[in-house]
Amino acid sequence: MKTMRVRTAALALTAATLAGCATVQTPAKEDPFEGFNRTVFVFNDKVDQYALKPVAKGYVFVTPQPVRDSVTNFFSNIGDVYIAANNLLQLKITDGVQDIMRIVINTVFGVGGLFDVATLAKLPKHTADLGLTLGHYGVPPGPYLVLPLFGPSTVRDAVGSVGNYYVNPLSYIHPDGLSWALYGLNIVSTRANLLGATDVLENAALDRYSFVRNAYLQRRRYLLSEGSSSAGLPDDGSVPLPKYEDVDEGAAVPAGGKAAAGASAPGAASAAGAATPASGTEGTEGTQGQDQTQGGQETQVPAGQIVPPKLNFPALKLR
Repeated sequence: MKTMRVRTAALALTAATLAGCATVQTPAKEDPFEGFNRTVFVFNDKVDQYALKPVAKGYVFVTPQPVRDSVTNFFSNIGDVYIAANNLLQLKITDGVQDIMRIVINTVFGVGGLFDVATLAKLPKHTADLGLTLGHYGVPPGPYLVLPLFGPSTVRDAVGSVGNYYVNPLSYIHPDGLSWALYGLNIVSTRANLLGATDVLENAALDRYSFVRNAYLQRRRYLLSEGSSSAGLPDDGSVPLPKYEDVDEGAAVPAGGKAAAGASAPGAASAAGAATPASGTEGTEGTQGQDQTQGGQETQVPAGQIVPPKLNFPALKLR
């Protein structure tokens, strides 16, 4: 009798623990199943940590870089098949024709896709799948989902992944063991290519689940809008860095005579007031240098500035 009570209590405690793991007090609007998703995320992370990542590291260790590149190109060429199909379904005729040309060129001249000759021929690589095709025709993404062993997704993308399976040529290779072996090699190759990215993620993100979720949803929205949300930015989404011309003892002044905001040294104030932005005039730095040479009197630098008096030393150029 006591044994039955202990078992019942243990089962109740386990059920309560699982229910607690699957419940979040204030889930995000796009992630109403956050409790369940976090549980699956932890499961996937453990599988990756103890199985997939060590295999990928071993694959990198025993396989030369040219061979790994050829494997990546081979599966990329196969992926162009369903990319072309989805671009044609979205009535993107130009992209679809370019994808077909990539397949033909890489298959014929790239030794079955082992070499990416199409990129050398200036044919761009596109990104498309059935989830994006459904979104193109107005199907909403639905809640965010983390699928076991497959990772981040949405309801729409999860349905689309089923269609992508049937469009993928690997699904029709016989015997079935060879087909699954190729799928496994593709997974290991993809994971090996992402080893550096996961190391950055582990060191940078405080909440890796939220980081992965937000990155996935933002990328899907970006692909669906064809990059229109990043108007005014470069194609790679990066922001160009300012070009600094003259640096005198730690003071950086950009080209054109404008001081860079935020370019001050640690513990000092910004050097924005050290130069006048108007063209054809000299900043405070030049004025102080003239006062020293003409008046013969020592000029002190104000405490709030980090720009020293102008000296006749060669300027250090930064490019």
